[in-house]
Amino acid sequence: MNRLRVGDQVVVIAGDSKGQKGKIAKIDFERGRVLIEGVNLVKRHLKATQERAGGIVSIPAPIAISNVMPLDPETGKATRVRFEEREGKKVRVAKSGAVLSVEQGS
Repeated sequence: MNRLRVGDQVVVIAGDSKGQKGKIAKIDFERGRVLIEGVNLVKRHLKATQERAGGIVSIPAPIAISNVMPLDPETGKATRVRFEEREGKKVRVAKSGAVLSVEQGS
C-alpha cells in the first residue's frame, strides 16, 4: 500500500510549482513520478491534423513523487501519512487522525 493514490488531493512542496494544489491523475511508481491536474504545465507545439487543430497547448508534466504531499482533509495542509488497522481494514491516516482512504481487499 502506498501513501499516494490516483484521485488524492496533494500539494507540491518543492520545485517551480511549489505551493500549488491539485488532484493526482496518474502515478508511475517505476520512475517515481506523478501527474497532477493543472500543475507543472508545459507548452506543447502541435501540428494540425485532420482530427484536431494545431497550435500551442498547455499540458501537465510529471513531478517527482517525493515533491508532493497529501492534503489533510481536516486542516487543508500538507500531511504525512501513517497506516493503521481499523475495523479489520488497513487505512491511510493523516496526522490529524482523519482517514484518507480504505484499502480494498485487506
